[in-house]
Amino acid sequence: MTDPLAQPYQRIVEDVRDQIRLGRLRPDDKLPSTRELATHYGVAHGTVQRALTELRASGLIYSHQGKGSFVRQVPLDEPEATSELQELREQVSALAARLERVEQAVFQKT
Repeated sequence: MTDPLAQPYQRIVEDVRDQIRLGRLRPDDKLPSTRELATHYGVAHGTVQRALTELRASGLIYSHQGKGSFVRQVPLDEPEATSELQELREQVSALAARLERVEQAVFQKT
């Protein structure tokens, strides 16, 4: 989910990251052209270029001049994937604890 207060290029970066996480974009999938992305997001060409630069720097995509930009395979041992996995584990743990408290409260009332 993108932050409406973020800069336009950051919203593009967040959206592409979300699409990769959700499996809508898979390794080696080609991203739309810069022109198509600019039209889709309603931004200038330079804004899309800045977003693509950020995505390349974070290792989520790679580019071939004249061919376009593609989703990179992100191994699970890379720091970003590891931190995301840890964050998910923490969220699951917190949800399990909340569920346990709710169940205890329900059983105490009966």
